[in-house]
Amino acid sequence: MVKLELDQVVVRRMKEDDIDTVKALIKEGGEGTENRLILHVLTRPLCLFVLAIISSVLRCVVHSFILALAIPVFLLIVFLKITMPRATGVLGTSRPCWDYVGSSLRGAGDDILENPYTRISGKTATTQKPKRRMKPKTTEEASAPSERIDPDREEAAGQVWLADCDGEIAGCVCRESEKRPGTRRICRVVVGSWYRREGLGRLLVQSLEHREREAGVCRLYAHVPFPSTLGEVFFRKLGYRPLGERTGEEGEEEDEEVKVERPERGFLGFPLTKVYFKDL
Repeated sequence: MVKLELDQVVVRRMKEDDIDTVKALIKEGGEGTENRLILHVLTRPLCLFVLAIISSVLRCVVHSFILALAIPVFLLIVFLKITMPRATGVLGTSRPCWDYVGSSLRGAGDDILENPYTRISGKTATTQKPKRRMKPKTTEEASAPSERIDPDREEAAGQVWLADCDGEIAGCVCRESEKRPGTRRICRVVVGSWYRREGLGRLLVQSLEHREREAGVCRLYAHVPFPSTLGEVFFRKLGYRPLGERTGEEGEEEDEEVKVERPERGFLGFPLTKVYFKDL
């Protein structure tokens, strides 16, 4: 763990040279998420009941209790690995995470978010040239031409904002495209393993909230993997509430929102994500 001076962190837009580093950061942050989602699905009562029925039928065929139990579980795991998008529950979208990152709009070098901690300390954050890459390019990658991305694809991908700590990318927050006026969706918040529990994730989200508030956005949504207790606690501390907590007139309005911001669902319709919201 590295001690951070949050008032010296610069939150800036991702640029072309940052894509490989961001991909490595996201891969590190999402490690194990897919396996936890699969375990979540496998342990649902309805899923266990279906597996028990299939096992009972197979036992009459293979004449082995162990094989009759293992075969359907193994086949279901393979099925989930193939059909469950790797980004599901992390991005809150069915688009592959690499396509999302590679297509995101890239801002100019001076396109940065306001750091709320600089107002407290009175210091001005500055950026330096990157010291290293988390995943250096190979010779073939360096010589290969850059991927040509259609502007419409870029616009649909949204934005990626990076936490630049003394020239090194320590975290990122991804915001989906502007699908509806007055609302935005945070679909990924990742902090490098060496910079966790230092308030960097909170800084990223609060900086993005400040920018969206100034742009006239009234509400932010966040999609969190269903079994992620840490993600739920994180957003609750920032003032986000689960979609479904409101009552009365707010509840009627929420019915329309649920149709759009519905959780991702997997095998047998089990929810894979939880939706949180915050009114700005």
